[in-house]
Amino acid sequence: MSGVAASAGMPLAFIDDSVVDAPRLPAQRDRLRSLPGGGGLDDALRLGRGMRLRLLAAIRALLADESLAGLGDAARLAAVVLYAKSRAPEGRKAALQSYIWGAELGRWLGMTESTVHHDVLPVLRETDALHTRMVTNDEGHPVGLDCLVMPLWRAHQGGRATHPLALSKVELAVLLRLLEALFGPGWAPEGMEPTPPGLLVGRTGKGAATDRLGLLLMVLSTRASGWLHLCGGSVRRKEGRGAATLSRLLGCSPSGARKVLARLAEAGVVARGRKATVTRMNGRGRVMLLPVARAYRRVLAPVEAVHGSEAVLSERPVGAFRDLAAGHDTSALGTSGVCGAEPAVEAGDRERPDGAEFHADHASVITPVVPPQLSGGFSGEGRGYEGRRPDRVCVREDQAAGGEDAAAELTSPVAEVGPLRGEKPGKSAVDKQDGQRAAGAWAGGRLKAMAGGNSRQQGRMDLPGDLGLRVALEPVAWLWSGLNGWQQDQVVGAVAAEMERLENLLMQPERAPQLLAGRLTDRLKEVGGEARVNSPFGWITRRGLVQRPACSDVRCDDGIRLDTGGDCENCGNVIHIRRARRVRMAADIDWELPGLGEAERRQVLEDRMREYAAAEAEEFMWRREQALAEQARRETARAAARDRAERERQEAAAAEAVRQALPCEDCGQQRSAGLCEACGYRRRTEAAITEAGLVAATWAADLTDPGDVAAVTAHVRATVESDIEAALKQFLELMEPGELEANPVAGASALAFNALQAVQQALPEYRSSALGRLGSTKEADAEARRAYKTEQNRRWFRANPTGADTVAAATKASDAARERTAEYLLTVRLEQLREQTADQTETAAPAPWAGRLTELAARPLDGEMAGAVIS
Repeated sequence: MSGVAASAGMPLAFIDDSVVDAPRLPAQRDRLRSLPGGGGLDDALRLGRGMRLRLLAAIRALLADESLAGLGDAARLAAVVLYAKSRAPEGRKAALQSYIWGAELGRWLGMTESTVHHDVLPVLRETDALHTRMVTNDEGHPVGLDCLVMPLWRAHQGGRATHPLALSKVELAVLLRLLEALFGPGWAPEGMEPTPPGLLVGRTGKGAATDRLGLLLMVLSTRASGWLHLCGGSVRRKEGRGAATLSRLLGCSPSGARKVLARLAEAGVVARGRKATVTRMNGRGRVMLLPVARAYRRVLAPVEAVHGSEAVLSERPVGAFRDLAAGHDTSALGTSGVCGAEPAVEAGDRERPDGAEFHADHASVITPVVPPQLSGGFSGEGRGYEGRRPDRVCVREDQAAGGEDAAAELTSPVAEVGPLRGEKPGKSAVDKQDGQRAAGAWAGGRLKAMAGGNSRQQGRMDLPGDLGLRVALEPVAWLWSGLNGWQQDQVVGAVAAEMERLENLLMQPERAPQLLAGRLTDRLKEVGGEARVNSPFGWITRRGLVQRPACSDVRCDDGIRLDTGGDCENCGNVIHIRRARRVRMAADIDWELPGLGEAERRQVLEDRMREYAAAEAEEFMWRREQALAEQARRETARAAARDRAERERQEAAAAEAVRQALPCEDCGQQRSAGLCEACGYRRRTEAAITEAGLVAATWAADLTDPGDVAAVTAHVRATVESDIEAALKQFLELMEPGELEANPVAGASALAFNALQAVQQALPEYRSSALGRLGSTKEADAEARRAYKTEQNRRWFRANPTGADTVAAATKASDAARERTAEYLLTVRLEQLREQTADQTETAAPAPWAGRLTELAARPLDGEMAGAVIS
């Protein structure tokens, strides 16, 4: 062992724990922490973004080491476990080794101890990826192994504190806790808190190490939302984008990754769903890590399990190429790149033996295709005469132009688009709908129905008749002619909606069609013209008409202001802020890490810029989620308020219906809401007569003598009742004979209203008379004299107190004071009389029922009550 150690550069600290120089981690890594928690499974999976990226970079660097290249997944997973269990250097002492025994390492890998000692550890020793030393007890029996992961040792010996493998003590502890949560064997020590087993502890035997390593890499590549960050580029449709992503993480073939994904789905840790679309087409496929989603308390979207033999249609994610061009890290998914094509070679269906590696990727074989020979060689000759879009390569390559077979192929664009040779593409929901609804195709100059489809005619060749729509759609007139009727209607609706939105943004709304036409022209230039558009309907609605703001300004479209047509100032501010941030980060790097080379400095700067951009995007998504949650909360509150208002309205309507059904309290008339119109007038008349009597009593009676007050009110009542009789007599003289008898209810209401009018006309006279009498009282005279003297003694009247102006002003002030006093006396005395009347009413005994019934029996019955009595 000593010879091997000397030849391999074995560190002294591993042999005798000598003090050696060991680089320390930079201060910035002290800020990388996992999210706080109490030690549960969710807390172990709930990593901060910086910590997650740091651990992912370390695992990738470890697996990419030359000593582990070409090894099986069991050996690579063993290196990861031993690396996580390594002790971080403390001070100047490089304690990088880890202690373990064969059976325990087998429990971590999901295999037996014999397999570990025969197939795992020897392979790691041969490639100089691991150095081990047997640990014995006092009796000389082996009790374990001291292991040193050599890539970690070389990282510390290189003197680079920024090496991805140079994790701190806290970071190694977080990584080990994550491994325990994913596939740790679990422990139950005596006198200590037990450690529960990991998620894949039951997955043992063949392929267990591959599954565990794949789950670890996917968890570290998953955002806080629970969705795996999928790779871009073209992928094989049979495996899908999720399997392609996992294949690049593990460095295996897509077919092998598909089987790993299926086994993880059966274990309940992985599920796949598709993003919902408005057109009900298959959206982008997504892979969710269910433990991560549960750890972050995310809502689990409806997902479907991934099966090993299922062929899933995979689509290119929106903006995949642009994301890579914007500076995203293309090495995050493996050393083979992110945007390259998938290899054509796939693994067999049989399972691999323990420790066997997946087949390496091979370049796909492309068969050259000879295009069909045309008669004249002109562009568009092979497309016939109806002006359709050019087909893909090899379509109808075995037919001669102008022949009968070619004429029979002149069908609608929906039915005639064929796949490349060797492909078996599936149709989307819209394509299937269009294919089923297509009416027929032009064959031989006549319209004939296609087999297996319903009758539906081709769309209009001409643009819409509206001038604004014609101007807006003029750049895509050729694409318009290839749409069917339903698609043209949808495009017209989308264009009209976008024009209406632009009209609300622009100061000159009439420029909306020209702006939309310019946008479509620019979009066509980006793709290389109309001939490069494969799906006219999808391109027009999802790319051509969509505004692409480069900043937060709603008037920005690709850095151009829609209202002015010039450069967007807000975009310039954003660029200035980003450049200033880059300069500030460069200054921080020069201060924190002096002496870096130009290449290393540029790499560190790019890493920090990328981390900042990712953190900013994550914060934006968090704010967006908060805004959506707040909007949902407000919508819920509004809905609850609307329901409450509707419920209160219904309750009020029900109460009003019940009140309307009540009979009159005075006369008993049915459905009078408790009081009929005539009785209501009578009550108001009685209240007005009482008020007139009290007003007269304020000056004509002794307020302390109830008898005197009663005599005055009785006299007023008699006078008012005589006036009422005179008014009713005059009203009856004006009415036609028999008119009141024809409708007794209306007649009673009219008589009661005339009585009320008579009292209301007499009440102001009584009030005016009372004010005049109260204005002549001693109190009013005294107040008038004081006001007269006060006005006469004002500074500007002192020189001539008896002058005409002085006397006029003093007289006016005296009259105003007399009126105020009379109003005050009337108010006070009325309040006193009302209190006395209320006390007398409360102390008065209620009338006996015999008298009340006699009075009620004397009243005439209405028509409805009379009919009820007769029946």
